[in-house]
Order: sequence, then C-alpha cells, then structure tokens
Amino acid sequence: MNRLIWKRIYEKAEGDDGFRVFVDRLWARGIKKENAGISYWAKEITPTKELREDYHKGKISFETFSEKYSDELKKNPYFSQFLQKIKEELEKENVTFIFASKTPELSHIPILRKYIEEKLEEEGYKMECVKKITALI
Repeated sequence: MNRLIWKRIYEKAEGDDGFRVFVDRLWARGIKKENAGISYWAKEITPTKELREDYHKGKISFETFSEKYSDELKKNPYFSQFLQKIKEELEKENVTFIFASKTPELSHIPILRKYIEEKLEEEGYKMECVKKITALI
C-alpha cells in the first residue's frame, strides 16, 4: 500500500516521494518552482487569503483559525476533486504533501492533514502515513 508523506519544501526531494503536492497558497521563499519537483500545486484547498492574513496578523487565535479553516474545508467546492486526484495517485505511488511553514504545528497543515486522512478513511483507505514532521507526531 502506498503512503502519505508530509514534509517541508526545503527538504530534499526523494525518489519515494512519488506525487508531490504543494499545499500552501503562497510560493515558498528562496525556492525556484522549476527546481521544486512539484507535481501539483493545490492552492484551492488552502486557507483563504482573509483567514490566513487574520491569523498571521494576530487578529484570531490558532484555535479560531483551526475552526474556521476546518469549516472552509467542509464547504470547499474543490475539495472532492482534490481528494479524487489524491486517491488516483495513491493507487500508483506515494503522495507527498509539501509545505513551507517553519512551524507546521501552528499552521494549516495539521488541520488539512487530519481532514484528508479522515476523508480517505471514510472511503475505506487504510494506509501508512509517514510523519516526517516531528511536531506533528
């Protein structure tokens, strides 16, 4: 069975990464797109600009950010398309979710990860999820 892998864009791409999905709305600083080895940039499932800015400016707490982003995911018209793409790729190879955050535990990553894993499990997917982010283990 193929795996889901989560890691920072600044980590070296590896052969077993498989299908690499960038899950940030803004491109990572200091990384050239052509050198990143990204298969798919999933901007459409990331937090909205307004939510991201409110959180980064300190207008809302992480708890509020998490609740609002979870709600955005549930209402996101693109999420089912995104999940279908992930399922198709998982049939062939590992899927690695790539992000830029230095502190993923305080970003949208744990919320997105939990939501993706729950949706895949609801559809009968049982896979090993590699936790390359020590803060999320």
